Amino acid sequence: MGTILALILLFAGVIILFKTVRMVPQGYEWTVERFGKYTHTMTPGLHFLVPVVYGVGRKINMMEQVMDVPSQDVITKDNAVVKVDGVVYFQVLDAAKAAYEVATLEIAILNLVMTNIRTAIGSMDLDESLSKRDEINTKVLVAVDQATHPWGIKVNRIELKDIQPPRDLVESMARQMKAEREKRANILEAEGFRQAAILKAEGEKQSVILEAEGGREAAFREAEARERLAEAEAKATQMVSDAIASGNVQAINYFVAQKYIEAFKALAEAPNQKFVMMPMESAGVIGSLGGIAELAKEAMERQPSGKVIASSSVGS
Repeated sequence: MGTILALILLFAGVIILFKTVRMVPQGYEWTVERFGKYTHTMTPGLHFLVPVVYGVGRKINMMEQVMDVPSQDVITKDNAVVKVDGVVYFQVLDAAKAAYEVATLEIAILNLVMTNIRTAIGSMDLDESLSKRDEINTKVLVAVDQATHPWGIKVNRIELKDIQPPRDLVESMARQMKAEREKRANILEAEGFRQAAILKAEGEKQSVILEAEGGREAAFREAEARERLAEAEAKATQMVSDAIASGNVQAINYFVAQKYIEAFKALAEAPNQKFVMMPMESAGVIGSLGGIAELAKEAMERQPSGKVIASSSVGS
């Protein structure tokens, strides 16, 4: 009997010891209640409590926690149904508020996130909801953080993991994207052909301009050559005329020989003549050529004498 009593007292002492000495692990905070009423919060470390009078109320995780948002159907502004899921990162800043201001903290946060996701996506078209995910995350984060602030909660991030439109919408969007890409490709191809045609036309224009300028320059050079030739012929004719006027018979022979040679040349070059036989006085032609030589000789001899006469007349 005494042994049983001793064992009971030993067991009771062990229980009292465990109720008196409490060790809070790192990353947690425990609330302390006196006869069921909150008194204070124990931080990580060793603590002592009076058994029966004081007891541990709630054990709150103070580390940042991650909570998955299950997939849900959301209707967009243009009545498209999409499936949305996400993830929430939050942290408890006040253990007492998180323990006593709200029941089932995680369920409350989850419902708030899901409700605000439906609100944010419901105010957008399908294209906006797919392209403005960051904007949706920001809207939901601000709304949920304000709602959970009285609970001692800080919501750090809310991320939408996936937004899935219906399969038929995905197929139609794929066809639309393909059509848009083909349209852009056709536009770029047409622009390329247009640019090539413009460059080709510009090249042909420059070629025509350069060719016209070359023809004009050639015509100008040809006209200039003809003008110089005419001037030379005019001077030669003037010199022969002066010689005839001074009574030189050889000048007349020059004209006869020149016309005779030109007529014979034209007759020889005629396209309808294959073979020509005609009498020709070689002596007459040679005599005419001799007259040309005599005329040139006299002209060359007369120029120095004229200079001498001119100089002697100046001296006198």
